[in-house]
Amino acid sequence: MPAIAPTVDELCRSHLAVVHHEVRSISMRLPGHVHTDDLVSAGMSALFGAATSFDPQFGVPFARFAARRIRGALLDELRSADWATRSLRARVRNRNAAHELLAGRLGRTPSSDELAQEMGSSRAELVRIEADLHQSVVLRFDHLATDSGADAVLPSTCSTPEAVIVERERQSYLRDAVHSLPERLQKVVLGCFFDDRPMRELADELGVTESRISQLRAEALKMLRDGMNSQLAPDLLPKSLTGVAAGRRETFYATIAGRSSYRARLSMPELNPSMNKTSATA
Repeated sequence: MPAIAPTVDELCRSHLAVVHHEVRSISMRLPGHVHTDDLVSAGMSALFGAATSFDPQFGVPFARFAARRIRGALLDELRSADWATRSLRARVRNRNAAHELLAGRLGRTPSSDELAQEMGSSRAELVRIEADLHQSVVLRFDHLATDSGADAVLPSTCSTPEAVIVERERQSYLRDAVHSLPERLQKVVLGCFFDDRPMRELADELGVTESRISQLRAEALKMLRDGMNSQLAPDLLPKSLTGVAAGRRETFYATIAGRSSYRARLSMPELNPSMNKTSATA
């Protein structure tokens, strides 16, 4: 009695592993933004089509017959989802081949100019290829709904309310520290960082040399750093000061603390860029 041929449903159920095997094989060579859900769906559809058209008289095992159909369907799915043109993909392949060839010849990573020369093109053309390739990448927004939300995936350029408050307080303490400096140091800081005056001009005004202005500026920046730390990070203050120096420094810290209230610090306008530069230096 001849064996009964399996039905289409039985062939599909017994060969589901073929779909997942082919998807895993091809996904290993794909970039991270490509998701496999659509590939699995295309593979399942190809498996059903293979089961429908399969004839045992072909003399080929169904698993091998289905695998070829599934592999072709996966490639078609990838091509349909690829926004990059064939000409762009060809240019990218040529660039990658030239990069590997040149890297092997030089024994290091080639520069953009060397790569452009190897390809017989300009550096601007390489930049254009890279820009076109990046524009062809499509993010699926239905996969951005992670547990932490889309904000965890897409970068934000806006400061959080907490960051704004911290920055305003830091800038306010910097302003108070500048105005609490001794008169000569304050003139040096204001001249160098606020008015952008040359050191020679400040030296002539104060009757000292340019090297002395440089020393005064370094001293002022150290005091500003310690003054801000006295309000924001007391653990970072130096512990080695004693006697008169320690008393002067404590007076400086107290002056900063008493110049403005918490409400006033939060309502102060933002500093100009030059004062931000002073903060970064301090």
